Amino acid sequence: MKRAVYSILTVAGIAVLAGAAARDAAVLRWLAVVVPYAAFATFVLGMSWRVTVWSLSPAPFRIPTVCGQQKALSWIKPDRLESPPDTLAVVGRMALEVLLFRSLFRNTRMTLREGPRLVFGENKFLWLGAMAFHWSLLVILVRHLRLFLEPLPAIVLAAEKLDGFFEVGTPVFYVTDAVVVVGLLYLFQRRLRDPLVRYISLFTDYFALALLAGIAFSGIWMRYFGRVDITGIKEFALGLATFRPVALPAPSDSFFVHLILVSTLAAYFPFSKLVHMGGVFLSPTRNLANNNRARRHVNPWNYPVRVHTYEEWETEFRDKLEAAGLPLERK
Repeated sequence: MKRAVYSILTVAGIAVLAGAAARDAAVLRWLAVVVPYAAFATFVLGMSWRVTVWSLSPAPFRIPTVCGQQKALSWIKPDRLESPPDTLAVVGRMALEVLLFRSLFRNTRMTLREGPRLVFGENKFLWLGAMAFHWSLLVILVRHLRLFLEPLPAIVLAAEKLDGFFEVGTPVFYVTDAVVVVGLLYLFQRRLRDPLVRYISLFTDYFALALLAGIAFSGIWMRYFGRVDITGIKEFALGLATFRPVALPAPSDSFFVHLILVSTLAAYFPFSKLVHMGGVFLSPTRNLANNNRARRHVNPWNYPVRVHTYEEWETEFRDKLEAAGLPLERK
């Protein structure tokens, strides 16, 4: 519980410091440019370093995790997605994993009850909460491309139209704004409610969720309750994207808090568990075809070994074998 409280206080402290810095016009002009660029550079360099290290890590063994029939004889029906025999099947399996969290959907819950009895059951709420959060976050990111692109791509307009299909309120209420908060609250309370998950949860686990929640709440506050200059914010965002920064519009306290929290997340991302976004594509248990029966895979780490054949062994111990009356291959 203390770790969760400390993480919330840390994010709140960052927000308070950002709000205090926004009161000073000179400091605001400096931080509004330096912090986003530094955070973006840290994100790009950190992710590049992570991906490079992972891609250069040797994978001497073909170790895909499978749960289906491997391709074998022609009269045995294989499971192409659960045990992919070729690259095309691997692509399909990875698409299901990345887009629909297929392995998490099959997640089971184990509990020890009186008796004692070990009981296994489905645990679809975790899959549903993860899907709600990740897909909502993706739609929100696509919507935010409005701030950096001109003219707007069709995918941004389609995302906004789909997200605000209820057409409720002014400004229009976006469904993902509510869904992403519900997903974050579920993931946060799960770490607190489940004693096993709480036991293995670190400060960094709570901090990532608290930081994402702070970004979501500050963005919701700006859109529905606060008063911000949308035109000025877009000019500022376009200036950053084109490396021609302009001054922040005033008043910009709430936006600066949102900007600092986003920058903190970007800089923290490559060094946190959130980096699984890129790691899922480089996992040898997922991105390899299970074709061990069709092809012989030789370990590249193998080196020439001086072998001792049976014939050599028999020649070396011939006298002892004959004395023991054991049969010999060569007379």
